[in-house]
Amino acid sequence: MPDAQDPLEPVDPHQAVAPAGGYGGGFDLAAADAQILEGPAGRAQDGGPLAKPRSLWSDAWHDLRRNPIFIVSALIILFLLFIVIWPQAITTQDPLKANLAMSQAGPSAGHPFGFDNQGRDVYTRVVYGARASVSVGLCATIGVVLAGSALGALAGYFGGWWDAVLSRISDIFFGIPVILGGLVFLSVVTNSTIWPVVGFMVLLGWPQVARIARGSVITARQNDYVLAARALGAGDSRLLLRHIAPNAVAPVIVVGTIALGTYIALEATLSYLGVGLRPPTVSWGIDISDASNQIRNAPHMLLWPAGALSLTVLAFIMLGDAVRDALDPKLR
Repeated sequence: MPDAQDPLEPVDPHQAVAPAGGYGGGFDLAAADAQILEGPAGRAQDGGPLAKPRSLWSDAWHDLRRNPIFIVSALIILFLLFIVIWPQAITTQDPLKANLAMSQAGPSAGHPFGFDNQGRDVYTRVVYGARASVSVGLCATIGVVLAGSALGALAGYFGGWWDAVLSRISDIFFGIPVILGGLVFLSVVTNSTIWPVVGFMVLLGWPQVARIARGSVITARQNDYVLAARALGAGDSRLLLRHIAPNAVAPVIVVGTIALGTYIALEATLSYLGVGLRPPTVSWGIDISDASNQIRNAPHMLLWPAGALSLTVLAFIMLGDAVRDALDPKLR
């Protein structure tokens, strides 16, 4: 009989050991580890190949593609952008052409939304009104995000007196009521283009994005990869642009997406009060203002531009909520 092994003698883990089943054979630890990690035939436990770990953005896109709220809102927004770029594709009428004989007339053949006070086709004005309203919202959002992100990132990264000064300036702008500020600022502007309205929104909107960007940069600059890059000799500009900004931009994108719908509604409000966009510019706010006095006689004049405005704002808010859920790891 073979000698019994001393229980105090160390055992080589790669030595051939007979398994409990009673059959002989060698036992390879490397193969066993691979079997545990990959499963049978080098595959994952669920039967598929081992997937490469996804980044935050690829993971967010993976979730967005399966979110029905994102799909519906994205389709609405794509249709709006199509109308903004090419309104002639769905209407051949002139939004400024008036026929007083058709004043406040209801829907008819070729004019599904009826006519307004001056006999202009409401359907055509709703289509062309999307261009001004959406353009103001997009331009204002881009300006607010760029200005607020730059100032907030600098304040969060350098801190000190720069952060203190920016915080106090932000507090001043936060204390200005938006509607009252618009009435004061835009009432002295005679230019009827969209740029005074966009400038006013950027002037009062950047502090919110700046605070979000500041907090994100303060959180990101404390991570180990930033300390490692600094130890390797990376300068402030490289740290901020290459390492901190890509990892701090997600909250800014979420706020900007939701704010876009808010700026569209704000433009309509200012135009309704008579200090935003002005004729001959075609805007939903202008049409709502003209139709507000005729809501009993011709409700169709108010229904369609107000409905288009509400649907547009809702689509952008839904898109922002879906993006927030996808980019926030705590919610996922």
